[in-house]
Amino acid sequence: MPNPQPDLRSERRKALDEQLASEPQLPHPEVAPGEQPRPLEERLHHRRPLAVIGVVENGLVRLLDPRIRLPEQSRVIVVASEPSSVAS
Repeated sequence: MPNPQPDLRSERRKALDEQLASEPQLPHPEVAPGEQPRPLEERLHHRRPLAVIGVVENGLVRLLDPRIRLPEQSRVIVVASEPSSVAS
């Protein structure tokens, strides 16, 4: 049995985690009657996830490959390679 670890999250982080956990789950994708189940990735057709590399300059993310163009209002997830302080 694993040993419990102390919770080192800040009170703000705990509150944000609780808020996120209390939000309703997203509904399952619409499936036509009789359609075979398939992985979610296959349902993304035209919205295939894309991983790109970028750097932060003056608080903005700049993609390193200038050929990549993302549509306006694209949803993105940013994953940093090293921790940084979050402004409150």
